[in-house]
Amino acid sequence: MERSLKTLAKEAKSRMKKGFWKQCEEELSTSRSHAKNQGINESKMERYFAEKVTTKIKGESPDEFYLRVREMLLSEGEVSDAIGRLTDREYYETLSYSEKQRYSLELSEKYLQALERFKREYEFELKGKVN
Repeated sequence: MERSLKTLAKEAKSRMKKGFWKQCEEELSTSRSHAKNQGINESKMERYFAEKVTTKIKGESPDEFYLRVREMLLSEGEVSDAIGRLTDREYYETLSYSEKQRYSLELSEKYLQALERFKREYEFELKGKVN
């Protein structure tokens, strides 16, 4: 859905009135001190934080596939048969041999992207909460 300039301006004004940026500054400060205590590169953490704020402003939410991968990684860690567990068996059985190969490759690429995202989130957000 394409948002108009007027809508974007209203959203920005609302964020300013509600103290969104003040809250972001406080979260960034907390995250910086946490990163320093954990021995995490602060500039790397700041880039992650900026990406997180941008996502929040755009109103994007995690997709269903990422949430499945995240749940699997939190409950069982990295497993050798991750692609098999994430495969939609019903759909997979309807494909030809070459389509199955393409599906597996695309699923593998999506999994690697989700895994990388999870590792960033874990490093900056979840590590302190899980341990």
